Amino acid sequence: MSIIVVLWGFFLISLMGIGGFFMFRKFLKRLPKEDGKSIMDWEEHYFEKTQHMWESKEKILLEELVSPVPELFRDVARQKIASKIGEVALEKQEAHITQETLIEGYIIATPKRDHKFLRKKLKQKGIDASPYEHLFKLSKENYRENWQEIYQKQKSTQ
Repeated sequence: MSIIVVLWGFFLISLMGIGGFFMFRKFLKRLPKEDGKSIMDWEEHYFEKTQHMWESKEKILLEELVSPVPELFRDVARQKIASKIGEVALEKQEAHITQETLIEGYIIATPKRDHKFLRKKLKQKGIDASPYEHLFKLSKENYRENWQEIYQKQKSTQ
């Protein structure tokens, strides 16, 4: 009986540790940076500022791309990816979100492990992934705070 109590104790401590880890990550994202806004503030800003720029075709494609994300985390992933896509669209000064902008923003916003699914989905839809190879080569781990400058330099050399 005492073994069951000990195992139950380890199980509960493990669950609390996992929950605490995710709460701490969210707390870190809410801390303000040098400009006075947090990562989540910027995500919300870009999402709200570009919400009117989305057309139904791009919304459907975004839904297809976030479909492998577990349903529990899908809303958070969708907002994070959509805000990065919006940031790219504003940087390009576009009137609406295009398929190219959506794919670029998705690649930038997602870790390298998700790029395999994106390549597969693009192939299924008949979309050529070769224009985005320079973005695929950069993994999420290699993106820096100044990714826009690096992206512009690479774009200007092509």
